[in-house]
Amino acid sequence: MSKMGISTLQSYKGAQIFEALGIANEVVERCFVGTASRVGGTTLAGFAADALAMHNAAYGNSNAVPPALGDEGEYNWRRGGARHVNTPATVSNMQDAVRRENKAAWEAYTAEAQASVRDCTLRGLLELDDDDTTHAVPIDKVEPWTSIVKRFCTGAMSYGSISKEAHTALAVAMNAIGGKSNSGEGGEDAERSIVRADGSCARSAIKQVASGRFGVTSNYLADADELQIKMAQGAKAGEGGELLGTKVSADIARTRHTTPGVTLVSPPPHHDIYSIEDLKQLIYDLKSANEGARVSVKLVSEVGVGVVAAGVVKALADHILVAGHDGGTGAARWTGIKYAGLPWELGLAETHQTLVLNGLRGRVVLQTDGQLKTARDVAIAALLGAEEFGFATAPLVALGCVYLRRCHQNSCAVGVATQDPELRAKFGGQPEHVINFFHYLAEDLRTLMARLGFCTVREMVGHAERLRVRTDYASAKGALDLSSLLQPAHEMRRGVATHSVEQQQHDVAGRLDARLLPQLQEALQGGTTADIEVAIGNTDRAFGTVLSYHVSRKHGLSGLAAGTVRLRLRGSAGQSLGAFLAPGLAIELEGDANDYVGKGLSGGQLVLFPPRDAQFDASSNVIVGNVCLFGATSGEMFVRGVAAERFAVRNSGALAVVEGVGDHGCEYMTGGRVVVLGAVGRNFAAGMSGGIAYVLAEDGEVGAARHGFAAKCNVESVELTVVADAGEVQWLRETIERHAELTGSLKAREVVARFDELLPRFVKVLPTDYKRVLEEEAAKAKAEAEAKAKDETKGDSGSDSERTVCADTHPKTSSIIDIEDALVDDAQLADRARKLDKLRGFVRYARRGDRYRAATKRAGDWSEISTRQTRASLQVQAARCIDCGVPFCQSDADGCPIGNVIPKWNELVFRDQWREAFDRLMATNNFPEFTGRVCPAPCEGACVAGISAQPVAIKSIEAAIIDHAWAMGWMAPVPPQHRTGHAVAVIGSGPAGLAAADQLNSAGHSVTVYEREDRIGGLLTYGIPNMKLDKRVVQRRVDKMEAEGVCFVTGVNVGVTLAAADLRNSHDAVLLATGATWPRDLRIDGRDLDGVHFAMDFLSVSTKALLRSTATPLSAAGKRVVVIGGGDTGNDCIGTAVRQGAASVVNFELLPQPPAQRAADNPWPQFPRVFKIDYGHEEVIARWGRDPREYCISAKRFIGANGCIEAIETVRVEWTKDDAGRWTMEEVAGSEERHDADLVLLAMGFTGPENQLLEQLAVAQTPRSNISTPEGSYRTCVDSVFAAGDCRRGQSLVVWGINEGRQAAREIDTFLQPVSHLPVSGGIIPRTVSAQPEEISVPA
Repeated sequence: MSKMGISTLQSYKGAQIFEALGIANEVVERCFVGTASRVGGTTLAGFAADALAMHNAAYGNSNAVPPALGDEGEYNWRRGGARHVNTPATVSNMQDAVRRENKAAWEAYTAEAQASVRDCTLRGLLELDDDDTTHAVPIDKVEPWTSIVKRFCTGAMSYGSISKEAHTALAVAMNAIGGKSNSGEGGEDAERSIVRADGSCARSAIKQVASGRFGVTSNYLADADELQIKMAQGAKAGEGGELLGTKVSADIARTRHTTPGVTLVSPPPHHDIYSIEDLKQLIYDLKSANEGARVSVKLVSEVGVGVVAAGVVKALADHILVAGHDGGTGAARWTGIKYAGLPWELGLAETHQTLVLNGLRGRVVLQTDGQLKTARDVAIAALLGAEEFGFATAPLVALGCVYLRRCHQNSCAVGVATQDPELRAKFGGQPEHVINFFHYLAEDLRTLMARLGFCTVREMVGHAERLRVRTDYASAKGALDLSSLLQPAHEMRRGVATHSVEQQQHDVAGRLDARLLPQLQEALQGGTTADIEVAIGNTDRAFGTVLSYHVSRKHGLSGLAAGTVRLRLRGSAGQSLGAFLAPGLAIELEGDANDYVGKGLSGGQLVLFPPRDAQFDASSNVIVGNVCLFGATSGEMFVRGVAAERFAVRNSGALAVVEGVGDHGCEYMTGGRVVVLGAVGRNFAAGMSGGIAYVLAEDGEVGAARHGFAAKCNVESVELTVVADAGEVQWLRETIERHAELTGSLKAREVVARFDELLPRFVKVLPTDYKRVLEEEAAKAKAEAEAKAKDETKGDSGSDSERTVCADTHPKTSSIIDIEDALVDDAQLADRARKLDKLRGFVRYARRGDRYRAATKRAGDWSEISTRQTRASLQVQAARCIDCGVPFCQSDADGCPIGNVIPKWNELVFRDQWREAFDRLMATNNFPEFTGRVCPAPCEGACVAGISAQPVAIKSIEAAIIDHAWAMGWMAPVPPQHRTGHAVAVIGSGPAGLAAADQLNSAGHSVTVYEREDRIGGLLTYGIPNMKLDKRVVQRRVDKMEAEGVCFVTGVNVGVTLAAADLRNSHDAVLLATGATWPRDLRIDGRDLDGVHFAMDFLSVSTKALLRSTATPLSAAGKRVVVIGGGDTGNDCIGTAVRQGAASVVNFELLPQPPAQRAADNPWPQFPRVFKIDYGHEEVIARWGRDPREYCISAKRFIGANGCIEAIETVRVEWTKDDAGRWTMEEVAGSEERHDADLVLLAMGFTGPENQLLEQLAVAQTPRSNISTPEGSYRTCVDSVFAAGDCRRGQSLVVWGINEGRQAAREIDTFLQPVSHLPVSGGIIPRTVSAQPEEISVPA
């Protein structure tokens, strides 16, 4: 109900205010009679299929009952879950493109953005009809990008919802390219209109008034090219916004004319617009306030918007914006994200068609917005009828937004949507980034225009015949009928304008106060005063507003001196008397006035009283209409008589005295003072959050009178007290005396005469939030005064230098707290953890990962190098997780390949819910005890907290969860309840093979794993040293899998000791998971000398000797070791050599030393290629006092004696970038060196799998020798043979191997049986049902 702006149940019942989207007409006619459904969609059979699929997911497979409910990404993006328009790839590629002017990244962004909208938007179902190339024009005939961008606007994001830095950057960018930025409904500082020294300007060309809400002054309106009336918000049709008090800083409060720290609410109903006539009046008012600005009306995409738009054009709006449902806001809560509003494609097409049919299209400019991302989106919008285009999320992403969806919490980690000074300092966006975005977009649009045959955007407008439904579109649940969108309006009514060709006629010059300009010209310039009398009638609307415009243009916000121009009126004034009245203008009306008196009062003065010869009692008669003083920011209003309903609604700074008000007085008031010398209607002070009202309760005894007023007051946000402070009492008396003097009020004179007697009857209406802020300010002022007095009494006890020394002994502490180091024991830490700040944990707490044991100690043993943190300590680390709306840590492009839902288990660890965290972790990762130890953690490299600080210690938390699970006995074997009868052979027992075996076994298949070594584990056992991954951890997992039914066969080399054909014939499916075991060699002179070995041979021999407790035949003991190549393998060789007692260890790397911070070509969220000291390097430093690594060095030849290596000849190299951005290497002349060596280890990676097995199976291979499979598939060219892991994708991480194994298992499961209950990446099990919708029978 709230989403539609409906306040009562009575208004909701039977109203049929909803529209169905994606539901077939047959369903609507049967179940929702009378509900609009313009595009059809899902049938009852489709609903049934979906219900069956959900049931099937829960009960369809007893072998695969998930321990935790899945998170399918309804609100946050989830790998493998619901489709989102904004994804990690779109955000990261766009930022890379606009920051480095990287065209390749832009093309990647465009492709990803188009793919993301393909199946979750209406425009994604459309395609451009450009098959007929005879229409095409040369691209140099298309209007330039500099012309196109003038049609672009940024969205109405207020200063408050986003930071000052982001808000001004958008304005500077749009002013630079000739587009328009939008202030939003939060006002704007006048100083932003001043042109800067560099020629830039931060003025927003579009000023939004949102029905006269926050910060709307005469100067604000006068300083605009466009005034936008926000009738509603597309993303939250009918639902109001809210700016929490935490975001209302002192600057924002000043701009919005409110109080710092007090929450601001934008309620759904627009209190001054209840009909098209009310809207027409506001358009009239705004045109008076700025004749040169076009007036725009923002409408919501909903059924019937075309008819509304026709009325808006007839009301003389110059511009209409049709807003779609999928926009966003930095002030709204999450309740406004879903199920509110409709796609802009529907509203835009309907509006354009309706206006053309009614011959109105030529009088108005039509714009649309709502997640426009690419040139394709813009082209579709233009073809559906739009001439201008609004962008909000995309420009913010260009400025650094990473779509955290925490805008309302004031904790934006990148400084875009926050008012926290510490977080704002993290803002790294520049106007140039936004300019680059629009440049790329406009150039792409030019390409599309050339293909379609249009030279200008204007030519494109409304040519819907150049769109068609996507040829490959089909829906199993019932296809949408988009024919209503694709009807060309110019064919529906020929001969009328189909785009804006004329301007509206407003006749501002004919208005009463405009006719007074000649005689007031000198006074308005500030040279003299003026006092004139004027007769006014009820057709003279918005009197004083045109004059205020001229005052504001000349004198700005300060206006004229008080009393400069006095206008004495007689008669019945029309609507909006004194609207936006500027300082220095005073209007005195003898008579009465219609609605909206003092709307947006901006410092002027209004005095109203009945005719002096009137015989009625003014204090009991209405002399001003509804909604007076609406949105007033400053000034005074004195009314001798009663005001009608909604008096002082949204008043944020004006003083008013009135002798009675109707219903809803002071509603949503945020500032100012209101004195009511009489009765009030019901619902007084509803939603009031600032300012103070003083109401005289006269009826009955004092107590009864106060009680009677309380019954009419909405006390949800206010408290009712007496006026007790002496200064306040004096102010109240003087204000009433002034009212009596200005208006001649008999009622006021009586109150003054009996003031002491009547004072107890005055009820002070004080908002509770406002009271809290006032008390806090008073306490602060008192403390500052006491401190100042104390300093003054102390005297000068020493020199400045002594004071400086004293100050320096207590340096400022960092705002980042290392809470672990600050506390002594676990109990204290656990107590502190209960008080942790999860909202700002990434700022408040220092990162702490698992720490290595002391290098000198650990280098003497083979035990694991890391020590785990305590559970309480890890709660602190989990508090640093931001829980992003788009979690980059889960992205397969740069984050976790298996799609670990990291924010979920971080949140559960923070809550100390370790069992639930374990269940969530196991839903995506079969072997977190492996990844938590050996993974280089790309998830941490992609962590949003790491953009400007240290990332969350994800790897440490993951390892702790699984270790705790083993300790608690949660890892007990769970064999599948039922077997399918299918047999699967897995060749290779590395990460991919084990993951696939685990998944397939859980699905009920009989799985046999074949391993050529004597132990299961592949590289986990013999490729990774024990100090990184204790082999007992591997064996523990193997034992569990064996207990669950997986059969392991060791010592079998398939293809050598066992024929591949025999294996294939005896199994229903075979998975090749042999890894990439062919090492990359260094074929230089002397390569065959004894002592030159592959790194993996050295590591495997060492581990075998350790496990067998025998001496290793390939030892570094006492030898001068040189490791060629870096990475994890090179580092493992270094650590192993140190433990074996090497005489020295040196590491050669061909590439340059990585920088300390990310380089420009290594942007976040890519894995950071930065200089790090890993465990092996640290151990060498501890042993010999130097880092073992030497960079930019190339081995030229191996030197030996007696067939053994004794030295390496090297040369230094230099790396440079050519004009195309490619790196080239050159040797440095004269840099040859000789390095003594007794053992050389080649750690240069692997080239691919060994060929013998693949040749036996006749499996196709890629040019790089990997096993070839179709894109997105794990099936080879050989029937029933699949491949996963490094043998398919090439050398990669353990975590990639696990993902490969999991997804290959799902494909094999689908191959073996119709429906798979195994999850995709991200742990999500797709909903599946065996029956198709057309096969489901639905009873009539």
